[in-house]
This record gives sequence, structure tokens and C-alpha cells, in this order.
Amino acid sequence: MKEQLRIFVEDNTTRGGKIFDYCIQALILISLVASAVETLPNNSASTKQILFIIEIFCVVVFSIEYILRIYVAKKTFRYIFSFYGIIDLLAILPFYLNTSVDLRGLRAFRVFRIFRALKLIRYNKALRRFHIAARIVKEEMVLFFIVTGILMYLSASGIYFFEHKAQPEAFCSIFHSLWWAIVTLTTVGYGDVIPITVGGKIFTFFVLIIGIGVVTVPAGLVATALAKARRIEEEEDDTTTES
Repeated sequence: MKEQLRIFVEDNTTRGGKIFDYCIQALILISLVASAVETLPNNSASTKQILFIIEIFCVVVFSIEYILRIYVAKKTFRYIFSFYGIIDLLAILPFYLNTSVDLRGLRAFRVFRIFRALKLIRYNKALRRFHIAARIVKEEMVLFFIVTGILMYLSASGIYFFEHKAQPEAFCSIFHSLWWAIVTLTTVGYGDVIPITVGGKIFTFFVLIIGIGVVTVPAGLVATALAKARRIEEEEDDTTTES
């Protein structure tokens, strides 16, 4: 029976597995829409009642799914502490915290209901390609983020020394200057903090040029890795077909 349940819950190549997956996906979407409708102002009492019933039904189904996945898992604790296990738990935990304990502070956990959207990742076949791509480009991305962190610190330090005397409130320390460094390196440029000295403007020009590379480099790395991942997947499919 446990093996049959495992096939039903985890194997979406079977008819029963596909029905189970599609039902869970539909409930995830329904719960997300209901959560959004719940935030609308001036909802009627009947609407609130319907939304509450939908919430209870979804939580019950997600709870049963979570328990079933724990039961059929070959390594229980490995599933519980895995990415999907934590997401599945966070998808139902806010409801139980909000209803079992009357503490207003715990209502903040309701924000974790948005993690139900991440449950959809489980059912996306393309996720495997992203997983392969992540392994391919892992070392390059780690190096990129390290270099980006160094560039942010250097940018914050540079603009601080150029603008501190002219704008002591906006650039009162390197830590305060980090906000400017982030929005400038990412080429967002909100315009809430801008240089006014000649040296600061020249320095900002070079930071913006570097920022273009900061934005484009990871996109190129991910695109290349995804292309490699697709080729690997196609080769595996060809090998499986031939065998």
C-alpha cells in the first residue's frame, strides 16, 4: 500500500499521479486567488465566509498531502528538511498558527501563505533544466557575487569620500552610502540620492558603466548554462529512447 501511495503521490507519469498533481496545482491557484480577494476592501460577510471555507478546504488538502509525502518518503527527515518539504510546511503553517494561538503577533506568519506559489515549482518539468544549469554555472555565479559585493563596497566608499562633505545627511557613512551603490550598480537609479559634486558625478559615470556589466553578466551566464542543460537533457532522452 505504501508503494502504491508513493507512485500516486510522487510519480506524475501515471494516470493517478497526473490527476493528483493537477488537483494540487488547481488548489494552489485557487488558494492564491482567494488570498488576493481577501485583501480587497469592503468584502461582504458572505464573501468572507466563502473565502474562509476555501481556505479551510485548501489547508486540509495541503495538510493531507504533506502527511502523505512524509509517509511515503524513503528518507523521512530528508524530505522534511528539503526545499520542497519546508515549502509544503510553510504553505499550511500560517493557518494553524493563526487559529490555534490568539496572539496578534503571530498573524505576521500569514505572509508565508505566498509560499504556496512556490509549491507550483514541484510540478514544472523545466525546473530540472534550471537545476542542471545551476550546477553548471555555480562556480561562476559564486565568483560573480563575490566580485559584485566588492564592487558595491568600493562604490559606497568612493561616493562617501566624494559626497560626504557636500551631503552629510545622505552620505553620513559608508553603510548609508551602500543604498546609493546598490541602486546605481544595478542601473535602477531611483534618484532619491544623487551626487552633486564634480568628483561624485565623474565617479558615478564609471560606476554606471560597471553597473551595465553587473546586470548583463549573470544573464549571459544563465542563458549559456540553460543551453547546455537543454543539450544534456536531449542527449539523455535520446539515450533512453535508444535503450
